[in-house]
Amino acid sequence: MRPDPIAGPPGTPPAPRFGANYVPSRGWFYSWLDYSGDDVRRDFEDLAGLGLDHVRVFPIWPWIQPNRAVVRQRPIDDLLDTIDAAAEFGLGVSVDFIQGHLSSYDFLPSWALTWHQRSLFEDRLVRDGLNLYVDTLARAVATKSNVFALTLGNEVNNLWPHSATTATASYDWARELLDTARAAAPDKLCLHSVFDDAWYKPDHPFTPAEAVELGDLTTVHSWVFNGVSRIDGPLGPATISHADYLVELAAATALDPDRPVWLQEIGVPGPDVPAGDAATFVHQTLGHVLTNPALWGVTWWSSHDIDRSLADFPDREYDLGLFTVDHQRKPAAAAIAEIIAGDNLEPVKRERTLQSPVDLLAEPERRAEVAPGSAFHREWVAERESGPVGIAVGRD
Repeated sequence: MRPDPIAGPPGTPPAPRFGANYVPSRGWFYSWLDYSGDDVRRDFEDLAGLGLDHVRVFPIWPWIQPNRAVVRQRPIDDLLDTIDAAAEFGLGVSVDFIQGHLSSYDFLPSWALTWHQRSLFEDRLVRDGLNLYVDTLARAVATKSNVFALTLGNEVNNLWPHSATTATASYDWARELLDTARAAAPDKLCLHSVFDDAWYKPDHPFTPAEAVELGDLTTVHSWVFNGVSRIDGPLGPATISHADYLVELAAATALDPDRPVWLQEIGVPGPDVPAGDAATFVHQTLGHVLTNPALWGVTWWSSHDIDRSLADFPDREYDLGLFTVDHQRKPAAAAIAEIIAGDNLEPVKRERTLQSPVDLLAEPERRAEVAPGSAFHREWVAERESGPVGIAVGRD
């Protein structure tokens, strides 16, 4: 199944989709424990007012499957109400399954911990339990017409090294669960999500092959706190072009030249980008990446801030929202609304390309050669200052 970008007038390229990763304004994801459909609808009213067309939502795995043999219906019903609420505001929905990892916290069921300590990726019993969970949840949400995508989980590679795995095991794990999701929801996009260590860290057991070979399109998460912002500052060329670089690297790595890339997470993290630079960061970053022909859509992290009465989050996590917890629109939100309402930049064919020093599919152990700050990355950034530039991967 191919993704469904938003069609424009005849003869024009489809417009990219714009959405938000949904972080509830009241109670963060703990709100699933005390669900309020009214609160959800108030949050979605905020997002629809920006002109967004979709949300990515995160049910919490251990609260739905507290025992390997038990998948609870009540939280599934709450999720279905969230999906219905999104439809009331004209929003499509992408559902993540294995949370897994969120905002520096890991949420794992007791049946995979303590005396039952097992690898999520290698242990057959855990994988059997996950197949039950994915199958049950996928069948439930597939009944909703505004659900367009299912992602296995949020940056599941964050769950290593606590859960042991190898490149072979992680690939097989994702492929198996994607097959389960596709069988249960054949009309939805089925996707796999990893954070950028899979692209840049030589010894990471999740590799670019998972991103570009598994799932119906490639997803990438662009965060400039990965070291990019230290190269040239909050609004320097390396910082504002990183999303475009990662999308381009993903597109070049894929064997399918037409495989789209979803910028599934991007945000304005402090202190790497000061609050006063947020709107400029949004305009300049999206101004770069929206010209990329491979781009399918952009989903901002996140919809709403985290209430500072909640303890122990990394400081940057509290203020990543497009809206405050009391529904005030922030500068990043205003910038995104302006971009959506304006004439979106059209894709620009990459007439100029740089040859990558490595084929990441063949030699993932050489990932550092294309990581931020590498000689290749710095050369690409310098070239990008004078206009769009592609990446070419030499293959026999």
